[in-house]
Amino acid sequence: MLSKTKILYTGILMFGIFGPILFPAYTTQIAILWVMVLMASTWDILGGQMGYNSLGNITFFGCGMYISAIIQISMFYDVGEYTSAFGAINPAFTNYEYFLGLGLGIVGAGIGAVVISLLLGTIVFGLRGPYFAIGTLAVAISAAQLTGTIDYIGGGGGISMPFFPLDINSRSIFFYVLCFGLAASAHCLLRWLYSTQFGLAINAIRDDEDKAEAMGIPTLRYKQVGWAVAAFFMGCIGAVYGNMIGFIEPVEVAFPTATFGIFMVAMALLGGKGTLWGPVIGAVLFTIIKETTWTYLLGWQWVALGLILIANIVYFQQGLMGWLQEKYPEKFGITVDNNSGES
Repeated sequence: MLSKTKILYTGILMFGIFGPILFPAYTTQIAILWVMVLMASTWDILGGQMGYNSLGNITFFGCGMYISAIIQISMFYDVGEYTSAFGAINPAFTNYEYFLGLGLGIVGAGIGAVVISLLLGTIVFGLRGPYFAIGTLAVAISAAQLTGTIDYIGGGGGISMPFFPLDINSRSIFFYVLCFGLAASAHCLLRWLYSTQFGLAINAIRDDEDKAEAMGIPTLRYKQVGWAVAAFFMGCIGAVYGNMIGFIEPVEVAFPTATFGIFMVAMALLGGKGTLWGPVIGAVLFTIIKETTWTYLLGWQWVALGLILIANIVYFQQGLMGWLQEKYPEKFGITVDNNSGES
């Protein structure tokens, strides 16, 4: 007899495989759902499991996007000429060139984002609490503004990505598979990491970092590793998303701090941060709410989302998973001592 966990994973796998077949008109929307799941899950490494509320994870999303674009283009054309506003060249990529460039671009984006996270970590991890949040937010905003000044990569005008060489239906399925594959890979890796000493160490940092250091836990190393894992997947999904959209520019697409940068935090809070499934559930609920408000409350969608976030933060801070664990602790393997009230 299958366990509840196996049934859950089987159901998600079936939806991931057959979703585009059952709902072909919503293939792109479901792909973006997987992007949201990945963003929320990787943000929770620091924000939930470690207690470091980063507002700058979107930096790796944008950096991955641009790193991938540079790799894909530079393999076959001069990047400066490709991004020229005067149309210096008329680029055309063969199937082989496109898929080779995209594959190397995704890998390069992930690795590049890790390197950037390690460099930034030496600076921002000297901050704690609200100072860390503000510091990482400043990094994301600065990255967008700096990128807009670099003409070599299109500046504020952006870059048109290489055109997908196959038909439109194949294009939707192809990028859907990449989004689903990255989200599933990130979830499986995090599930394993949280079950190891890494999970215990980052939870100790969240509970009391000074005591964790006194116990001999190399807190800086764990913080850097956690951020590097998040950066890798954010860089990879940034590369995929940039190609899926087909055009990248600094503020609205590559470094969308006011949208995706806030969404990933809101999703983790809605589902319950500090849990494996909370960010996943939060991403699903948030995406459904967002799509519904964008469809039926156009013009008021930001007001509706704002009210939901206020209610979540003021009255529902533990999120859905936290509420369920309090309401039904036995279903989550939590033993409650009724005499002392402690678990």
